Amino acid sequence: MDKSEKAKMLAGELYRPDDAEIQADLAATKAWLVRYNAALGQSTEERRALLRERFGAVGEGAVIRPPFHCDFGFNIAIGAHAFLNYNCVILDVCAVSIGDGAQIGPAVQIYAADHPREAELRRAGLEFGRPVHIGRNTWIGGGAIILPGIRIGDDAVVGAGSVVTRDVPAGATVMGNPARIRT
Repeated sequence: MDKSEKAKMLAGELYRPDDAEIQADLAATKAWLVRYNAALGQSTEERRALLRERFGAVGEGAVIRPPFHCDFGFNIAIGAHAFLNYNCVILDVCAVSIGDGAQIGPAVQIYAADHPREAELRRAGLEFGRPVHIGRNTWIGGGAIILPGIRIGDDAVVGAGSVVTRDVPAGATVMGNPARIRT
C-alpha cells in the first residue's frame, strides 16, 4: 500500500506539500496560531492549555511567549520548564523535540523542513524533513538558527545569532556562522 503524502512527510521522506491533507493541517494550525498569538495577555497556564491542544507533548511548566510560529505543532514536543521567548519559529514537518529546562531566546528559528539538493526534485515541488533534537538544559541565544537534522546535546550553549550546521555535543558551547565549538 502506498504511503500518504503526510505519512511520507512525518517519516522524513520526499513528499508533496500541496497535498490536500497536509494543506488542511496547515490551515488548522494557522487558525490555532491566531488564537495562541492573541493569548499574550492571558496567563501562562491558559497559554499552556492552548499548547496542549496542538503540540505532540507539553511538559509541566513549559512556556512559549507569543508571537510564535510553526507549520503544524503536532510534531513538536516541549519538555518540562522549557522556555521559548518571543518570535520563535519552528518549521516542524517532522519531529522537533525540546528537552526539559531548555532556554531558547527571542527570534530563534528551528528548521526540520528541508529541500532536495537536486534541481529537478525541487522543480517537481518535492520537500522532505529531518528531525531536530534539542537536549535538556540547553541555552540557545537570540536569533540563532538551527538547521534540519541537528542534534544539540544536554547542557549545551548556542551563542546568539549562531547558525548551527552540525550536531552540538553535550556540554559544548558553540558560536558563529557556521557555529563552531568555543572553549
